[in-house]
Amino acid sequence: MSKFVITLVVFSLYSMSFASTPPIRQELGNNWQFRQYHIGKWLPAEVPGTVHTDLINNGIIEDPFYRDNEKHIQWIDKADWEYELRFQVDEQLAGQKHKQLVFQGLDTWCDITLNGQPLLSTNNMFRTWKADVSGLLSGKENILHLRFRSPIRQGMKEMEKYGLPLPASNDQSENGGMGPNRVSVFSRKAPYHFGWDWGPRLVTSGIWRPIFLEGWDDLNIEQVFIEQPQVTPVQADLKASVRLTTEHHEKLIAEVKCDSRILAKSEVETQPGENRLTLPFTIKKPRLWWSNGLGKANLYSFRIDLKKDGKVVASREVTTGLRSLKLVRRQDTQGETFYFELNGIPVFAKGVNAIPNDVFLPRISRSDYEKMVTDAANANMNMIRIWGGGIYEDDYFYELCDRHGIMVWQDFMFACAMYPGNPEFLENVKQEAVDNVIRLRNHPCIALWCGNNEIDAAWRGWGWKREYTQQQQERIFKAYTDVFHRLLPEVIEKYTDGDDYWPSSPMSGPEIGDHEIRPANRGDNHYWGVWHEKHKFEEYEKNIGRFISEHGFQSFPEFETVRQYTLPEDYDIESEIMSAHQRSGIGNLRIREYMGWYYQVPEDFGQMLYMSQVLQARAMRIAMETHRRHMPYCMGSLVWQLNDCWPVASWSTTDYYHNWKAAQYALREACKPVILAPQLTADSLKLWVVNDLPTPLAGTYTLEIKGFDGKLHQTRQGKYKIKANEAAPIAASSIAGLLQDNSHRETMAVITIRQGKKIVDRQNVYFALPKELLLRQPDIQIQISEEQGKKYLTAITDRLACDVMFYLPGVKAVFTDNYKDLLPGHPFRTEIRTPLSKEEIEQQIRCRWVGK
Repeated sequence: MSKFVITLVVFSLYSMSFASTPPIRQELGNNWQFRQYHIGKWLPAEVPGTVHTDLINNGIIEDPFYRDNEKHIQWIDKADWEYELRFQVDEQLAGQKHKQLVFQGLDTWCDITLNGQPLLSTNNMFRTWKADVSGLLSGKENILHLRFRSPIRQGMKEMEKYGLPLPASNDQSENGGMGPNRVSVFSRKAPYHFGWDWGPRLVTSGIWRPIFLEGWDDLNIEQVFIEQPQVTPVQADLKASVRLTTEHHEKLIAEVKCDSRILAKSEVETQPGENRLTLPFTIKKPRLWWSNGLGKANLYSFRIDLKKDGKVVASREVTTGLRSLKLVRRQDTQGETFYFELNGIPVFAKGVNAIPNDVFLPRISRSDYEKMVTDAANANMNMIRIWGGGIYEDDYFYELCDRHGIMVWQDFMFACAMYPGNPEFLENVKQEAVDNVIRLRNHPCIALWCGNNEIDAAWRGWGWKREYTQQQQERIFKAYTDVFHRLLPEVIEKYTDGDDYWPSSPMSGPEIGDHEIRPANRGDNHYWGVWHEKHKFEEYEKNIGRFISEHGFQSFPEFETVRQYTLPEDYDIESEIMSAHQRSGIGNLRIREYMGWYYQVPEDFGQMLYMSQVLQARAMRIAMETHRRHMPYCMGSLVWQLNDCWPVASWSTTDYYHNWKAAQYALREACKPVILAPQLTADSLKLWVVNDLPTPLAGTYTLEIKGFDGKLHQTRQGKYKIKANEAAPIAASSIAGLLQDNSHRETMAVITIRQGKKIVDRQNVYFALPKELLLRQPDIQIQISEEQGKKYLTAITDRLACDVMFYLPGVKAVFTDNYKDLLPGHPFRTEIRTPLSKEEIEQQIRCRWVGK
């Protein structure tokens, strides 16, 4: 055991920037080749990559996303594939005593040899695999060979060995020619690769994350964890927990630094092998990490140096944020709370669920992650849930969430299925959890670890149990409890400093057998009455849970996205190709059915795509405003879903190309720190204000009753006060008193709240459903200007035009604001980001509106 003396240094920190000195690494990413196992000639391969993308790059298969090409390439996952690299060891690395190969992501069943010698056999795409190669490397050429076994054939073997098929309702086995054999659960592989109700069935294999050769001499710092036992605005009590390996028994000096200042210093006496050190230190008046909307997401960089004779012999740097973040479940008069408390402040979680950005994971770029996280941050969101049917995302995603103040609800990778419980599987899952918890635990964005997506609800409410005998049910459920009620919480307890764990989403409580499917007075809920059960949007008001971790509504992507995967003959929502890009079988017709309840259904295909987005935006804004209006009873609203993994009709609010749908613009308004959330009933209009800020707010409100031609009928004014972190009504009026003699079909309320002269929020309220409004043809005038290199659109109208969408046909363009109601006397202005010139924009700009 290591012995050491601790020296504490206490001070306030402001600036930090270091270069760390980890072991020497040589990435093995170039000059790979691949082929079907023992068939044909070797072809060039990209690493990281997948078999599918390598086949695309070599012209063997066509784009799987185009039309229905997906169904023609289902043979790929039934074959074995091999990859080979010939490489020389870099001169500097060759001189190191210790060398290991590190495989950060192998998908999934893979047998590895180095220079003809067996090295590893892997069976989990979520794990990092390492192999000591110190005695296996040649001074000249080395040959690294990887054989990827078919995940389908291997899955069949594992299922036969287990002796019991298991439910996996989203596994599109029929599309893959597998009949009822849903083998996805027998491989630790991204479940969505086997298909989902928004994604294709493209079961990949390959080297999906980097491989590198790593070398060091006598000493290697393997892990550093900045534990945060107690953090307050007054003081942060921290610990640097260090794991290192060394060959020698020797005395070293260990230091924790920030901005070249020493926070902790100790004399360390190491033993050969693994050593663990703990260096406590304190920071006075820390700059805390805050979520988006509450303050700055402050970060600190800490450097751990090991010195011998005054010289640094090993170093490692860690960046983290200092915060107290916990899930609060406390009995109250209405049941039990479920909310996140950040630095002592209850936070209403406004956000989204996220899936992987592509079916082919190595194609996801840093810019994709930047767009994904900034899309959430720019829409005033503060939480992303990483859903359990995808992957543990790249480090860069979590770094971005750290920087932007986006809390992360992190599922483990289990979703909508039951899983095996044999010892080999459980040990594999344990190592997967250890790998990823250690990798991610320093990120301040991590708010919660969740065992799985919807399995508890599915086992109890989806009818799966009826397919099994009592004995089989007991076997299946024991495997479930072993993973989610024993193994995973044990990993969290051992490898974090007290992170919260939740066994399954949704569930009303973590106790085994404690579950309610409907929105309950405790726990988290997935409310799918709207959409799956055809509830009207107004039903959101009647289905309020303590934390709604999933709710959503579908739409089509914009026409320019649809053009990427269709031909003109496909331009019908019931066409074969449009149906192929809709994986919820009820989807396209359900969109049209809902549309008929609220809007006039257009016959034009392009207008139909646009109107589906208007419809989705209406649903999501109603949901978010309703949930927020019910705080603090309800303290979370996470929309399903932020993004797509291919171009498709789905619940996403930004499409595969990261284009904002109408719903993303609507959610940006509904997630602002302070909003109006009007509540309209048959006979009254109640004005609510929601204040997420940690400070109270006071100001004035104005309620204007206007005709669609812009004529002002009456004005009401008043003052309001709202406490910090509160939702409360500020005024109420009867519908009869507001309308007087004016028709409800062509009269609206324009409500504005101000703080001083500053407009805090503005909302339009209509007294009839959109399809009942008398919306006459507007005359919309558009002017394009250029100011300091930026291009702007200004639009005016002679009468009300609802949900106006501006676009440039066939041109990639970003409108910083869009899908807006245009009112007479209220010019609308937005920036347009496009390479087109001002003159080209003037010639090509177009718009759509409701009722066009």
